[in-house]
Amino acid sequence: MTSHKSIIRRPSRQVRVGHVAVGGGAPVVVQSMTNTDTADVTATVQQVYELWQAGSELVRITVNNVDAARAVPAIRERLDAMGCNVPLIGDFHFNGHKLLAAVPECGQALAKLRINPGNVGRGAKRDEQFAQLIEFAIRHDKPVRIGVNWGSLDPELLARMMDENARAAHPIEADAVMRHAVVASTLESAARAEELGLPGDRIILSCKLSGVQDLIWVYRQLAARCDYALHLGLTEAGMGSKGIVASTAALAVLLQEGIGDTIRVSLTPRPDEPRTLEVQVAQEILQVMGIRAFTPLVTACPGCGRTTSTYFQALAHRIQTWLRGQMPEWRGRYPGVEEMTVAVMGCVVNGPGESRHANVGISLPGTGETPVAPVYVDGEKTVTLKGERIAEEFQAIVQAYVERKYGGHSTGG
Repeated sequence: MTSHKSIIRRPSRQVRVGHVAVGGGAPVVVQSMTNTDTADVTATVQQVYELWQAGSELVRITVNNVDAARAVPAIRERLDAMGCNVPLIGDFHFNGHKLLAAVPECGQALAKLRINPGNVGRGAKRDEQFAQLIEFAIRHDKPVRIGVNWGSLDPELLARMMDENARAAHPIEADAVMRHAVVASTLESAARAEELGLPGDRIILSCKLSGVQDLIWVYRQLAARCDYALHLGLTEAGMGSKGIVASTAALAVLLQEGIGDTIRVSLTPRPDEPRTLEVQVAQEILQVMGIRAFTPLVTACPGCGRTTSTYFQALAHRIQTWLRGQMPEWRGRYPGVEEMTVAVMGCVVNGPGESRHANVGISLPGTGETPVAPVYVDGEKTVTLKGERIAEEFQAIVQAYVERKYGGHSTGG
């Protein structure tokens, strides 16, 4: 696995969000967001807990009305009682200044506030209401994410920049003006927050768009023009493979350039998909790029005419699912296990070679091959499996390897 040291991170100020460090050379942080009604304390607590168990290091919740605001302290209390210390971020739009004034205990229970400059108010009220939110953050020592979305961009700022562009000797396209406006809104809002007294190391910025190339452009601009910590995410990424591919395409480019201190993959889940899928995808982006490791990964061949049996596919899926399911327990018991690699291969062409490169690997028989499966541990062939219990026996070998290799430095379960 390529070391994360091969990617030179952009220098940024470090922001403390609860016990989690963002920026300043800290590991890139994975975050997610609930889709429950925040006023439903039980449902929200359950989903936050599931996201945290999946590996989300920050979780954002919607705070859109008084009932939601009043529920936040109870949500925090229940999570703490469950041993879940994940920092909660409050997502405020339109009425955040009113909610924090009416229910100050809501803001006190949150680790960070997220505000959108395009939605804090209109006309003369915008500056006043933005100031109220920033002043609350200063008073209660809360960091703020100033998160601009292209779909809710400040219309007055955009209109002004469109007018200026129309008068220019060489006007640019409207889409380009919008990209410039997103960056301008973000940086102007951050500057205003600092003028009001919010320190720069309490500010995180984000500029979210739904187009891959647009997102890459605006974050390159931000990275070149400021040293604030940056939150990456492609907004409205979409469903299924489209959402995963679009998010990966955008985030991978920026991360490779050292841009980004925390990420979210904004997937639209299918009705039968868990909310935790977005956490898994974010982790896998970071892991396959060699930036961070979260869970042992399985290498498996795609299959071909030599592998007409689907047995190796089923075994690869079984092992990967089992490994990820073990991680909530293994994180504490087996430090370093997240770096482990496992290979499940389907025939003799690449099977033995790939298996030797993994910590633990198995080369299953392809079509017409002898029905045996050699197992390799740290590059050495150790045993050959055969019969009906290959899956169970291989899983036991992996479990034994984990206990032997990583069990000597337990920090508690």
